[in-house]
Amino acid sequence: QVQLVESGGGLVQAGDSLRLSCAASRSIFSINAMGWYRQAPGKQRELVAAITTGGTTNYADSVKGRFTISRDNAKNTVYLQMNSLKPEDTDVYYCNTRPPRGNYWGQGTQVAVSS
Repeated sequence: QVQLVESGGGLVQAGDSLRLSCAASRSIFSINAMGWYRQAPGKQRELVAAITTGGTTNYADSVKGRFTISRDNAKNTVYLQMNSLKPEDTDVYYCNTRPPRGNYWGQGTQVAVSS
């Protein structure tokens, strides 16, 4: 059974940092690029950052220079380090493969940034 479990969200102030984690089952993690996505109520889910199996990364323009995606292949875990958080980063954050697969979406983790 495919499982993606996100954690690490919380309520922080603008300028603070958070690190999100996503533990994945080995069957999908080892062969797939992974991505972090976010979605606000009433909006489409958007890609925030992605990382290939080889470690190549790409980011949405809105988070470049502030967020860093990484993966630990030994732990089947992908991380999102979020620095200099802004109120507009408030969303539910999800991880999935890149491109995403519909049946892999998990519960997500809520990030709330107060001004």
